[in-house]
Amino acid sequence: MSTNTSTKKKYEFPHSFIILFGLMAIAAITTYFIPAGQYDRVEDEAGHTVVADGTYQTIESSPTGFMQLFESLHLGMVDAAGIIFFIFIVGGAFGILSATKSIEAAFGSLTQKLSGKEIFLIPVIMLFLAICGATWGMAEEVIPFILIAVPLAIRMGFDSLTGTAMILVGVYAGFGSAFMNPFTVGVAQGIAGLPTFSGMGVRFVFWLIFTAVTIAYVMLYARKVKKDPTRSLMYKEDKKRNVDVDDAAETLSKRQVAILVVLALTLVGLALGVIIQGWYITEIAALFVIMGVAVGIIAGFRMNEIANAFVKGLEEMVQGALIVGFAYGILRILEDSNTIDTILYHVSGVVADLPTAFAAIGMFVVQSILNFVVPSGSGQAAISMPIMAPLGDLIGVSRQTAVLAFQYGDGISNVFTPTAGVLMASLALAKIPWIKWMKWILPLILIQYVLGAIFVTIAHLFIW
Repeated sequence: MSTNTSTKKKYEFPHSFIILFGLMAIAAITTYFIPAGQYDRVEDEAGHTVVADGTYQTIESSPTGFMQLFESLHLGMVDAAGIIFFIFIVGGAFGILSATKSIEAAFGSLTQKLSGKEIFLIPVIMLFLAICGATWGMAEEVIPFILIAVPLAIRMGFDSLTGTAMILVGVYAGFGSAFMNPFTVGVAQGIAGLPTFSGMGVRFVFWLIFTAVTIAYVMLYARKVKKDPTRSLMYKEDKKRNVDVDDAAETLSKRQVAILVVLALTLVGLALGVIIQGWYITEIAALFVIMGVAVGIIAGFRMNEIANAFVKGLEEMVQGALIVGFAYGILRILEDSNTIDTILYHVSGVVADLPTAFAAIGMFVVQSILNFVVPSGSGQAAISMPIMAPLGDLIGVSRQTAVLAFQYGDGISNVFTPTAGVLMASLALAKIPWIKWMKWILPLILIQYVLGAIFVTIAHLFIW
């Protein structure tokens, strides 16, 4: 007697590349239904290239063809080349650092000293990054910190989600609710004709509440995982990681102490360079190359050992770096088909028809939608504010409130939209599937959108 047994294949989460290429295909299909159109662009007094309100016109449709869909992947990689190679270089530098085992030794020492009080490290890190995001617009610069925070969180009894959230959610809580971010508030106020960073007091109070709620959400999840690791959404994946949480604290050698000093000086140099000298990814990448070479020399590595460690670190970055190119491919499809301006034109028209009491919320919703297709803060300001500022004058919404609606609409979705290159690269480095990240962060996103709507309503009805 024979029995036939059929085994069902276990369901697997789609790979990030599959998800993003699927979104590229969806974007390509929409170009057949959304009419092509464009605004005229002009340069304002501050030198920003902005759209000219009232100049929208439909143009000949140029939907994405079959070959263009696949070409957009390469073009997206080319557009994102600066960020892609930044990730490669930083990963290589951290590969050299990792080969010295200095970080592991430092983690062992830190976990011993913070035994029983690990939870308090979360608000310290998140508040610091939220301040950086709110003041000088820190965003892309946090990518290297993922490589430190994830193993640190696991060593402390949390999980990779907690480590990633400390960095990403922390910095974007500050970036999105900023009181003086030059790339969002500064640019938007300049375009709206408002004094730079005016209304800072109100924005600071809103930032404080927004950041406190965000930190509380991460801490509650971390405490739950600390009590019962099986409740982690990444429990199985984290078990496979090469992070030994049971190791006794290692003793730092003199070489390793010197290496950690170099790392600290690098991070201080990064902050000062960005704030004082206006550094961006090219200068930061150069700084990390210098750090990698210095670390290798201090560790006593031969030149070939430094090069091999660099290559090994770079290999770890391949998926994260290429994900950015996929995200840019989606944007390239929308840009080449001239559909972004059409989306802006129609959604702003909806706001114009709303009653005054709901117009501010309408602006907030419009800016939230726009951030999916224009994930750059300053880019979204240049596209939307020349329309939203005068529209606000017509429908009774102050320009300060219009800027507030822009910054929350622009900022909140940065931590979950798959078109955000920094998010997708960070998740790839942390080895967290986007679907699992979405499952974890969705309640927080809903809370943040509610907070944003409350703040915009309060500002509209009682302050501005």
